[in-house]
Amino acid sequence: MAIRIYVPCDTTALSMGADEVARLIEYHAGTRGVDIELVRNGSRGLFWLEPLVEIETITGRIGYGPVEPDDVQGLMDAGLFNGKTDHPLFLGPVADIPYLKRQQRLTFSRIGITDPLSVDDYRALGGFDGLDKALAMTPQAIVDEVKTSGLRGRGGAAFPTGIKWQTVHDEPWQQQKYIVCNADEGDSGTFADRLAMECDPYMLIEGMTIAALAVGATHGFIYLRSEYPLAHRILEEAIQNAEAEGYLGEDVRGGGRAFHLEVRMAAGAYICGEETSLLESLEGKRGLVRFKPPLPAIKGLFGQPTVVNNVLSFAAVPFILARGGQAYADYGMGKSRGTLPIQLAGNILQGGLIELAFGVSLKEILEVFGGGTFTGRPMKAVQVGGPLMAYMPQSQWDTPMDYEAFAQVGAGIGHGGVVVFDDTVDMGAQARFAMEFCTVESCGKCTPCRIGSVRGVEVIDRIRAGEKPEANLVLLEELCETMVDGSLCAMGGMTPFPVQSVMKHFPDELTA
Repeated sequence: MAIRIYVPCDTTALSMGADEVARLIEYHAGTRGVDIELVRNGSRGLFWLEPLVEIETITGRIGYGPVEPDDVQGLMDAGLFNGKTDHPLFLGPVADIPYLKRQQRLTFSRIGITDPLSVDDYRALGGFDGLDKALAMTPQAIVDEVKTSGLRGRGGAAFPTGIKWQTVHDEPWQQQKYIVCNADEGDSGTFADRLAMECDPYMLIEGMTIAALAVGATHGFIYLRSEYPLAHRILEEAIQNAEAEGYLGEDVRGGGRAFHLEVRMAAGAYICGEETSLLESLEGKRGLVRFKPPLPAIKGLFGQPTVVNNVLSFAAVPFILARGGQAYADYGMGKSRGTLPIQLAGNILQGGLIELAFGVSLKEILEVFGGGTFTGRPMKAVQVGGPLMAYMPQSQWDTPMDYEAFAQVGAGIGHGGVVVFDDTVDMGAQARFAMEFCTVESCGKCTPCRIGSVRGVEVIDRIRAGEKPEANLVLLEELCETMVDGSLCAMGGMTPFPVQSVMKHFPDELTA
């Protein structure tokens, strides 16, 4: 009987040499006459252990990592094929690795376990159970289940998903309606969307199909970040496989409902993460923010009612339909229900994906999961939620990961990316970067964002040069207020947040 060996094939593992590790394992197995079955699974999200090689044994999957190509020969000599323990890279049962065992994986329960493109693997672990149940429900019942779950948009705005779906559902069913997935993942320190698409693509397909059943849409688009070529290839093949199995097409699983799905590559602009700018780009236009109202749920893609949700929002839906909205709502706290995929990055020892119920403290994420900084130096600041969110000082790290709790301290969760900085970082330079980022990425449609960010860079430069610092600090405060109150979208409206956090928590570094 062949020995089953797993070597990840996602972008992170590949960047760390996973293809060469897989090739060498096959080569050495052949020279030793060992019969193996090599499975290219997805990553489990434990990035500091990639490539993570797993051996299937009668007691479970045994892990070794991080395995570099030069380690393969030694692993063979130490008895890799028998799950031997006498090697420095031996990790024991993968399911018992503390980083993984402490998590509450609902959305990401399958990643790293299956061949991402195997429909059989997906079904064997509960895949398409939610879609099967949805096909037997009325559209309104599907929407109600999502409302019960308390699911909020995971792309950053945290708008209740069920309310958005209800709005599209209530538009006349004779109209053409669309489902659009925002997969233009551009926030700093974020990679959960990519992992979902590369490691469990049918989960996204299932979630979007359920959304289509709920609102009466017949066509969907995945607007994919242009820097994700591997995700593009996997999604295209997964869509073809889903069509062949009847999960997409003119008659989804014999239920008499049509849903077609396509992938469109994004324009390489950060602003296209904003839903109306995304829709403009998807229509073949320049990515400019639209005035609202009307909302995209009423007049969206090509002027038709459109559901626009993030990858993680759609990815949560299969669990909700399969297990019930209340089962999802049982996790979390307050108005933040379910689980949050947290992406730990920056100057951190153990970076990776962490899925936990809302309510875990930022401090626990940093210390228990992250293990401190990669450099070994003390942490100074943490930015949660992308480049438009506040820098949080140590005094705020006890804050629970909850939308309302973060808002109370002037911070935001956004897409769940956590970027760590040690005590060598120049926070004044980080404030300048925030304004400079906006000058580069602004669509230019509104004056506060287009001009305000340029003036912001100039004012910060004068402050840091010691030129009338007190007067320029007052000017910077007023400029930030103007951008927050006057910008057309969150690009300009949130750019001041990191600047204001530096002014409040690290004022000496701004005037250095």
